[in-house]
Amino acid sequence: MKVVGFAGYSGAGKTTLVEQVIARLRARGLRVSVVKHAHHRFDIDQPGKDSWRHRQAGAFEVLVVSDQRLALMREFEQPGALDIHAMLAELDAGVDWVLVEGFKHGDLPKIEVWRAPAAGEAERPLRCTGDAGVLALATDDPQKLPASLPAPLVLLDLNQPDAVAGWLIEQSARFEYRSPE
Repeated sequence: MKVVGFAGYSGAGKTTLVEQVIARLRARGLRVSVVKHAHHRFDIDQPGKDSWRHRQAGAFEVLVVSDQRLALMREFEQPGALDIHAMLAELDAGVDWVLVEGFKHGDLPKIEVWRAPAAGEAERPLRCTGDAGVLALATDDPQKLPASLPAPLVLLDLNQPDAVAGWLIEQSARFEYRSPE
């Protein structure tokens, strides 16, 4: 499987780009999984449903399965650092691509998604200047980027998901996943 991270500030367009790249890869017949970082407490379960009731009763894990999907909910007993490699190990190893949204500090090859801040917004420093894992920078306004970008950083058009998916496929050998174990 090939794994690529998408990192950037909230509101930069990561989710939209990931959604579009998923569709482009699927259109080429590839199987795609996603790992999405969420902040703090989130819930995919609905209050009152059986699985929610099992979790509320104290179940450590609840696996909900039908003939069309599977969802595993696991409660962490203590908050802690999330290991992206442990999460990747939970996925079906037979997928072609895993797109990881968030986990900007992870040691995966990444595409940085960057938009210039709007008037009054805080500065958005580039990750690529200090993270050798950033292989490409997707932006909608390259003229607003600093003049000195690390070489050999590839610039991608944030508004051209076909080109982003094409670049991933062309460079697929760079994204072949090897567990650090």
